[in-house]
Amino acid sequence: MAFLPFNITQKKKINVIIVGGGYAGLAALTNLLQFAPDTSVTLIDPNEHHLKITHLHETFRYPLADLLVPFADICKRFECRFIQAAVALDQENLATYQNSKQLTVNGEVLDFDYLIVATGCNNNDSENESSDEILHLSDFTQSSGAELMTRLLAQNDSTSEQIISVIGGGATGIQFLFEIHQFLNRIKHKAKLRLIHSAAHVLNQFPDGFATYTENRMRELDIAFVSNTYFRKQQAGKILLSEKATEKPFELPSNLALLFLGKKQQNIFTANAFGQIIVNKLSLPNIFTAGDCSYYHSLGSNSFSAQSAVRKGKLVARNILRHAGFPGLLEPYLHQDLGYIVNLGASDAVGWLAAEGNLVTGISALTVKEIVETQYDLLLAGIDTYLV
Repeated sequence: MAFLPFNITQKKKINVIIVGGGYAGLAALTNLLQFAPDTSVTLIDPNEHHLKITHLHETFRYPLADLLVPFADICKRFECRFIQAAVALDQENLATYQNSKQLTVNGEVLDFDYLIVATGCNNNDSENESSDEILHLSDFTQSSGAELMTRLLAQNDSTSEQIISVIGGGATGIQFLFEIHQFLNRIKHKAKLRLIHSAAHVLNQFPDGFATYTENRMRELDIAFVSNTYFRKQQAGKILLSEKATEKPFELPSNLALLFLGKKQQNIFTANAFGQIIVNKLSLPNIFTAGDCSYYHSLGSNSFSAQSAVRKGKLVARNILRHAGFPGLLEPYLHQDLGYIVNLGASDAVGWLAAEGNLVTGISALTVKEIVETQYDLLLAGIDTYLV
C-alpha cells in the first residue's frame, strides 16, 4: 500500500504543522517534502535538537553529541521552518483546531491545512523522587552515560564494594545494564551490578529465546538478577523492594539505582486506520497523529518502537497528500514490525528477524541493527530507502 499512487491537484501549496520532532515527526517531514517539495512545513518542538533516543545506552562509549541533530540544520536541509516551543494538545482543543485551522504558538497564530501530532510519551520513572542515588532515562538526555557514571562513582567512593541496581528488565534496561558492565570493565572499577525486574524473566514481552540468551549472558558476567520484585525506593546506601506475590518488603545494599520502568500510557491519541485522530467517535479529517502518542484502530503494529513510529510518520505524510488531492483515497496502516534487536553491549545482541520465532544473536543481530540505523540516518539526509 505504500506505493498506492496519488495525484496532487491543488491550487495552492499545503501548509502542514508537525508538533514533535522525534522519529515519527521527522519521518513525516521528510516524506512530505519528498513527494511534494513545495509543501510548507512548520516543525515545532520544545528542544533544540532531535535526539536519537534509542541510542542513549551507547553514550557509555560515545559522546552524547553524536546522537543530537539540530532541528535548525534539519529544517535548513529540507527548507522548512522550525519553532522551539512546547505545545499542550488534548482531545478538547483538537476539535477547535480542526474547525479554525489555526494554532497559536509563542503568541503567533499559525494557519495550517493539516496538523500532525507526534509528541511521543513520557517514561514511567519521571514521577519517582529524585536523589543523588537515582538516575532516570531523562538524565542521560542531558549528560552522557560515561560522564554520569564517572561522577556518581566518585561521589560514592568508599572502602566497601559499591553495588549498582538497574531497575527494569525491558529492552532499555537490558541495553543499559550491559553497557554499564562493559564501562566498569574499561575503567577497571569493581562495582557489582544487579538487575531488578517485576517479572520472572527479562525481556518478557519478546519470544522466550530472548530471556534465555540474555540471562545466560548475565550469569556469565556475574550480574545478579532479582526477579518478581517491585522497586520502592533507593536511599542511604540501600534499595527498598517488595516481593511481587506477597508484597513483603525487604531491602538490599545499593549505592545507585537506575530506573527504566517503561513508557507511561498518557496523552495517547486514538486514530482511525488512516492516522486521523478520533474525538467523540468522529475522525478529524485534517489532524493526524503518529509515534508513541498514537494508537491506531487498524491491523498495524502499535508497539512503542522506533520502526513503528517511522512507519506511522511516513503513512500520515502520504495520507495528507492523498487527502489534499484527487480522488482522496487514503491508505490504511498495516505495518507489522519486521524484527527487533536488543543490544547486549558493543559486541553482542539478541533479536528476531522477519518472524518472531527466527532468533538471531551475536554478530548477525548487530549487523541487522546497524542496517536499520543506517536507514534512518539516510532518511534524515533526505534519502528514503524504506521499501515497506
